[in-house]
Amino acid sequence: MQSGVMRRVRAVGSVLGVAALCAVALSPDGAMARTGRVVAAETPNPYAFAEDAKEVDGATSTAGSRMLVPGGTYKSSIEHPRAGASGASGASGSPGATGAAGSELYYRLELGARDNVYVSATALPGVGSRVAYADGIRVSVQDADGFDCDYASARFGASRSPRPLTASATRKLAPDERRCQTAGTYYVVVERTVNSRSPVSSATEQPSSTEKWDLELYVASEPSLAKAGATTPPQDPDSGSGSGSGSGSATPVPPAGRPLPRAGGSSFGTARALGNGVWGDRVKAGQTRYYRVPVDWGQRLSATLEIGSGSRSGDFVTSGLVAEVFNPVRGLVEDADAAYDGRQRTTVMPTLPPVAYENRFAPLDRDSGMRFAGWYYLAVHLDPDVGTRFGQDTFGLTLRVGVAGERREGPAYAGAARPADTFGVTERDEAAARDGAGGSAGGGAGEPGADSAAAAGSGGGDPAMKVLAVAGIGTGTVLLAVLGVWRAVGRRRVARVG
Repeated sequence: MQSGVMRRVRAVGSVLGVAALCAVALSPDGAMARTGRVVAAETPNPYAFAEDAKEVDGATSTAGSRMLVPGGTYKSSIEHPRAGASGASGASGSPGATGAAGSELYYRLELGARDNVYVSATALPGVGSRVAYADGIRVSVQDADGFDCDYASARFGASRSPRPLTASATRKLAPDERRCQTAGTYYVVVERTVNSRSPVSSATEQPSSTEKWDLELYVASEPSLAKAGATTPPQDPDSGSGSGSGSGSATPVPPAGRPLPRAGGSSFGTARALGNGVWGDRVKAGQTRYYRVPVDWGQRLSATLEIGSGSRSGDFVTSGLVAEVFNPVRGLVEDADAAYDGRQRTTVMPTLPPVAYENRFAPLDRDSGMRFAGWYYLAVHLDPDVGTRFGQDTFGLTLRVGVAGERREGPAYAGAARPADTFGVTERDEAAARDGAGGSAGGGAGEPGADSAAAAGSGGGDPAMKVLAVAGIGTGTVLLAVLGVWRAVGRRRVARVG
């Protein structure tokens, strides 16, 4: 009798052990148990493309270029200038060489004469790619004669850390401009740049790796005004000068208090909504987190970032934290970076002017970028070297976000923006900021909802916790099944004895 019981106990133990191993092996994140502990996935989640992004191939010439439509989001890719250097013209392999097929791409726009049009490109190096100081992208909008209506560049800079890079260009309507004002065909040109002959580049700096980069392209249009208005930047009451000066603005006092959990998104389309207040998150080394804040006409945005302390190792990372502010059309407004040495570090984003239509006439990008109301984006990147040098994978991040100033009436547009409601703040946007809604898959405002897993990290929480939950559920299910069989066997034995 005792030996039979022991056999059943051993059988139950074996089944439970197999169930636990199966639960771990089938965990959502594919994490495995090693030496008695659960190991979380080491690679940060990649950039999440908009669900409605259309696949489009860039052309190597204006001839045969594919059309982009305002209001749309697109997925494409771009080659390294030295990829296939042996057979590509212009790909000599020397620093700064350009011209390899696929490293300069063309897309087509068919525009009217009454809309401002904004095009942004977000380049996405693979996790673990090697990048150099001046590696980046250049985006321009050209007319049919090859004239640059506008252009902008983005590069990795001193951080040399692979992360999403975003640059944008526009076809702007202006009373004092002659070029790029008429209806017709225009071209978007996206170029991958690799010129490493910068003043701060080291002679021993390794060239970037030649993997293909994915691209997310976003196109928005802003209608012209129903009635012509002022063409000079407004006076900033805090500085006593036009917002174009920007240097004398009073620094807003950051909000104080205990941070509330808000987990950031992994892209513009999944950026987590924040309002005025103090918010907490966890960011992995090598990860970029996205947040968005509704800022209305007349309001001013401020942001202070605090990275938590880690283990002191006597080391430091020059650009451990990189933060960027983008406007509703993903144009860069301001950026900042900070060194990290294991101690908590605070980064205060430079003061921005209140949102005003006339800011577009200011000479500085940080002022002209604050030209319309809507969702402003905050991207925060933590250098992977921070994790390597300080012996931990995840760090605490506190965001103190301020939205101050009296709301003002917006301009009277002569038509509708594409996407709709891009240049304004609606009640739905305010609800999303209160509730901490994540961005919709289509890149829009998303639906208000409660925080899920409260800042446990992108992807819905800690992989170790997911493994534990799956193991627990699987083990419990198997245990109930085994006990049921055991009970049935016991009944049969009793019946047989009777």
